Amino acid sequence: MDYQISLKVNSTDYQQQVPARRLLVDFLRYDLGLTGTKEGCSVGVCGACAVLLDGEMVASCITLAVAADGAEITTIEGIAEGGRLHPVQQAFIDHGGFQCGICTPGQVIAAKALLDVNPTPTEDEIRQWMMGNLCRCTGYYGILESVINAARTLQEQAR
Repeated sequence: MDYQISLKVNSTDYQQQVPARRLLVDFLRYDLGLTGTKEGCSVGVCGACAVLLDGEMVASCITLAVAADGAEITTIEGIAEGGRLHPVQQAFIDHGGFQCGICTPGQVIAAKALLDVNPTPTEDEIRQWMMGNLCRCTGYYGILESVINAARTLQEQAR
């Protein structure tokens, strides 16, 4: 059975028929062509598929597209501002917060979600928040440095 859903993804309105069991990650990747969101585990534990649903971080690999009806979704493609990388994205580039790139979109979304609710996190708070985003390549130091520096940049911009 198909359902009609209406939602906003990265500031663009969409209305589409989707099968009842269509996962949000599949809707984003295959129906909308937004391939930045990755699927790493298919069970919601790795963080690669993280997106913001009404400002809250969710695992899109275990969220049904119909559950997003009426919501606003932000993917990795949607956090840049005015054609410029978001400070979190730039920090990941500047401080080596990525290597192979599979987990990077989820890491960036998670870091943004953290800084949206806690603009001045401690290192322990960053580690605690980010522990749900698995990475096999970086050893996490670059990710930690990226989030710390993104927080500083955002604080400076707020002044």
